[in-house]
Amino acid sequence: MAKKNTKRKLIGLVSNSSKHRTYYTTINTQNRTNKGQGNLTLRKYDPIKRKHVTYVQTKKNLGRNEVKARKG
Repeated sequence: MAKKNTKRKLIGLVSNSSKHRTYYTTINTQNRTNKGQGNLTLRKYDPIKRKHVTYVQTKKNLGRNEVKARKG
């Protein structure tokens, strides 16, 4: 069985116009750091708006299933 490559991270791409997450991709965390190059932005087709728009990198889960900070 193949070894899972831990250098690649799964991210979601969210449309700037419709705010829907349509595309997923992986990025190499060693080559692409958020500090130096910023978030990944791609121009892709938005099926809701029916035109090409800019998609921006976000987390895969977008806040779901994350542990919330305790108060106090």
